[in-house]
Amino acid sequence: MADSDSAQEKTEEPTARRLEKAREEGQVARSTELSAAAVTIAAMAFFFLGGTWVYERMSQVFAAGFRFDARIVNSTGLLPGAFAHMWVDMMVLLVPLFALTVVIAVLSAGMTGGYLFSLKALQPKATKFSMVQGFKRMFGPRAAVELGKAVLKFAVVAAVLVMNVMANLDDLTALGTMALEPAMVKAGHMVVQAGLYVALSLALIAAVDVPYQRHAFNKRMRMTKQEIKDEMKDIEGRPEVKAQIRRRQREIANARMMAKVKDADVVITNPEHFAVALSYDPTGHGAPILVAKGIDHLAARIRAEAKEHDVHVFAAPPLARSLYYTTDLDQSIPEELYVAVAQVIAYVYSLSSVRPGEQAMAKPSPKVPAGMRFDADGKQERGSMA
Repeated sequence: MADSDSAQEKTEEPTARRLEKAREEGQVARSTELSAAAVTIAAMAFFFLGGTWVYERMSQVFAAGFRFDARIVNSTGLLPGAFAHMWVDMMVLLVPLFALTVVIAVLSAGMTGGYLFSLKALQPKATKFSMVQGFKRMFGPRAAVELGKAVLKFAVVAAVLVMNVMANLDDLTALGTMALEPAMVKAGHMVVQAGLYVALSLALIAAVDVPYQRHAFNKRMRMTKQEIKDEMKDIEGRPEVKAQIRRRQREIANARMMAKVKDADVVITNPEHFAVALSYDPTGHGAPILVAKGIDHLAARIRAEAKEHDVHVFAAPPLARSLYYTTDLDQSIPEELYVAVAQVIAYVYSLSSVRPGEQAMAKPSPKVPAGMRFDADGKQERGSMA
């Protein structure tokens, strides 16, 4: 069975539960190209929006590192303070850049598969130490795709940088004839320009990589027909468990139903196979309510419960079957049975009001309409009233 399952192709789309479990294990669609492009674009935008001030300030700090006055040269103890001052000046410029790139990296990381933190992804797994699985990861189709992406990205970035250098070759040559600070500003402009072109090329790669990563992740999450069947069994429960739950539910429902028998006005029986308990409120305007019903063993329990609480038991086989098959629990009896049930309830009420020496009301023989007559199997009978 296991061999046949493993041989099945994963042709079915992943279920919501499969995706949820994968997410709990830290498996989601991720595109490193999107993060690289977003961080590069953010860094270049920082320098671009900062304008000339950023380049000039960085060039001033850089140039200051090559100039020392006589006081500092003659007093070596002042060097740490001078270096610390330059370091603080540079950090003031770079900390906003670092903060911006960190924020962009976090935001872009969740744009493909959402944000999550899973401890399960950090747990050691046997497959991570397996040489076979290691070779599959190194030489499998996924590794080949990642290698192809890396080569393509290197080629695109290299081509962009080469074209940018060729386009600015004269300016690069002229840097050697310029003063330090103007040269730094000019070089900064060219670096940011090259960075913007690189960022755009990375954005094009990310635009292709994001849908590919989603498609590849969905393909990895696909399931076989047998896996879907097993999942449905786990969700719905094993047949034996479901049967036990249904049995327990029936027991609870029967216990509630039996508790209502003691408050019934009459129990109409077959007299052996069927029993239905009716309750009627003479002060109201509603019809009698069926509060309990059962056949065979359950019918015997209803009769025993009725006798224990002095509820009158009335034998009327056709009426008992008709009430059993046409009326649900806690529902009013059908209009077609009003007359027959009224005769029974009137008789039961008369028994409780008979005084010593008086003759009780004659026991009725309730008639059931032809369309409401049923046999013991629940099949409707055709014929005259009886």
